[in-house]
Amino acid sequence: MGYVVSQDVLDSDPHFYLGCTDCHSGDSTKATQAEAHKGLVARPSDDPVASCGQCHEETAKTYTLSLHYTAAGMKHGVSPRFDDKGKQLFDTKVFEQSCRSCHASCGDCHVQSPVVSGVNSGLLDGHRFVKKAEDKTCALCHGGRVWPEFTGDYGGTPDVHYRKGMTCSDCHGPVQFHGDGNAYESRKDVPVKPLCADCHDAATMGKASTQETHATHAETVSCSACHTASAYRQCSDCHVGSGATASPAIVLGHSPREEGRLTTLRLIPTVRDTFKPAGIAMPNYDALPNYWDTVPHNVAKRTDRTRDCNTCHEEGLYYLEAERLPKGGSTKNLELVP
Repeated sequence: MGYVVSQDVLDSDPHFYLGCTDCHSGDSTKATQAEAHKGLVARPSDDPVASCGQCHEETAKTYTLSLHYTAAGMKHGVSPRFDDKGKQLFDTKVFEQSCRSCHASCGDCHVQSPVVSGVNSGLLDGHRFVKKAEDKTCALCHGGRVWPEFTGDYGGTPDVHYRKGMTCSDCHGPVQFHGDGNAYESRKDVPVKPLCADCHDAATMGKASTQETHATHAETVSCSACHTASAYRQCSDCHVGSGATASPAIVLGHSPREEGRLTTLRLIPTVRDTFKPAGIAMPNYDALPNYWDTVPHNVAKRTDRTRDCNTCHEEGLYYLEAERLPKGGSTKNLELVP
């Protein structure tokens, strides 16, 4: 049995030179759906090496170790709170069944939108393979916070890069998506990541006073601490099975991962009994703070902090305060208070 495909379609996407069974298996010679679908693989790119790796060998190999595929950041972002027994239970009862279900296969970025909580928005463009479609792919996995902050959909100020027509891949290159062949526990461990300095030379841009300000703060203050335009989501009270609450705020404090640096912080909603429904205790809960350093994707050239030094140096307007820390939160939080 053959298929009629226009030359224009073949030219636009060479994948159409392949038949359905080349990726999905099954038997195209059979007359009934039941027979044709025997052995069908609905999501072939869940095994990148065996599917996409037939043509894209190197990319498929590196991708299986990437954070997008392993979701290791979710595991290692909480595992220090557990004892050995808790780590084993978390891996089997929570991580593999819940967290890792959000990992993206090749097809989740290039053919259809990723499945989040059992829902996706379907094929990106028929069954064409799409190089990028951030509003239908990145936006689904990172739609709880980052994407709507970037676009201003939460009601805040859209990121200046978004307003200039830039999207995710303009800053986050192929190595960040596909990996570099090494396994990392966190995105902070990845050596190649976007830096503001890749495009903006703080030593030469702007007038003399701007250059002086950048030089003064370069080693002790992150770019986002001054250039985050408006409030971003702070999540709290997260319990398995009962959801979470969120409120917008700019929070400045000491970075938990870069000693001596003031930066933007985001509240991470793990409470002491988050995993109680799964039978997992956290005896080492205080090993980690309830805040992580973050780069809110709502950057602006001018903010109230860039216009007036007193916003931070006199008023401490956005500083994390001890009396406003989450009730019953980690004792590590106090180390982040400026």
